[in-house]
Amino acid sequence: MSTRSPGADRYDEGEQMSAEEAIFQPVEPVRAYQRVAEQIEERILSGDLPPGSRLPGERELVSQFAVGRSTVREALRVLQSAGLVRSRPGDPLGAEVLGITPDNLSRTLGRLARSHLSTLGELVQFRMVLDAESNRLAARLHSESDLARMAEQIERMETLSAGEAGLHAFSEADALFHQAVAEASGNSLLGLCARAVHDAVVEVIEEKIAVAADATVWMQRSIAHHRQVLAAIRDGDGALAARLGRQALYDYYADRVEEGTRRLLSAALDEE
Repeated sequence: MSTRSPGADRYDEGEQMSAEEAIFQPVEPVRAYQRVAEQIEERILSGDLPPGSRLPGERELVSQFAVGRSTVREALRVLQSAGLVRSRPGDPLGAEVLGITPDNLSRTLGRLARSHLSTLGELVQFRMVLDAESNRLAARLHSESDLARMAEQIERMETLSAGEAGLHAFSEADALFHQAVAEASGNSLLGLCARAVHDAVVEVIEEKIAVAADATVWMQRSIAHHRQVLAAIRDGDGALAARLGRQALYDYYADRVEEGTRRLLSAALDEE
């Protein structure tokens, strides 16, 4: 009895599946440097190689991985491009481990917002949702030290608004305030995302912020808003804190995002 599959007769008859009919694509062989990079990345993500630690020197890596020097160097270039390590030319020590930071994530989000895969409006809507929930949770779970960190950044913003530091330094203090709020939720991922999304949004529209008609007025309004958020969090009023977070972002960014995506911000603003 024949064990051949019914489809086998097609190929005996000389029929070949066309490129359009094929459900699989040819595969590329995995190169050694990719395997090296994957192993090092896994050690970093697992915490075996914490931020600030050093990888073994190049010679030791060559020995441990049993690969050539060029393979190790290419793997390190990949990891450096991903922001996971920092390797300095001529450094006798191994590459420094940076780990996962808001900078890694904000760069990725910034590129995403500039690409055809996403829009600035989507990124701002994401921040509205993130900030609102961070504010709500912080109102329920904050500690006194959390409140002190928030107040410290507001005081810093007031000092910067009265001087000549400029919008960049003011925006940094703003980012640290929102990071403190997110971390008050007790969820480290919220803290990481809060800083990354803030930086990504600012990066994408930095030029628009720089040409604001009156930066001083904008900074004073921002300070007043942050004080309102802090008061709501201190009072444990999560609903108010969340509403303040959404409204401030809508007021500032609605006219700056793509016209077709403003409805996303409106939807995030609406309450049931």
